[in-house]
Amino acid sequence: MITALHHVQLAMPEAGEDRARGFYHELLDIPEREKPEQLNANGGCWFENERVRVHLGIEEDFRPATKAHPAFQASNFDNLMEKLKNAGYRIYPVEAIDDHARFFVQDPFGNRIEFINAESEF
Repeated sequence: MITALHHVQLAMPEAGEDRARGFYHELLDIPEREKPEQLNANGGCWFENERVRVHLGIEEDFRPATKAHPAFQASNFDNLMEKLKNAGYRIYPVEAIDDHARFFVQDPFGNRIEFINAESEF
């Protein structure tokens, strides 16, 4: 039986690690975790904290995921939106669902990412 989601894997083009760090670590404040040694040759990078695990891997014929996406609950929702705007990311506001404010943004590679206001309970 499924008990939890262990991690989400997103794709990125070759040599995208620094841009991934700028977005997932610097803007979203998810610490980078060293990848297991046997996976280092594959490139990519992992970002993890106690509740979130996002792994980015190199895809040779990379195409961004423009429909499929992870959805992250975010504290300081409005501040995060402003932080992303100030960093040059376009915010795509969408209608709230069940009174949960949310928006989409594209990561540096064009992958669709959703943010949901963590201040409201599910």
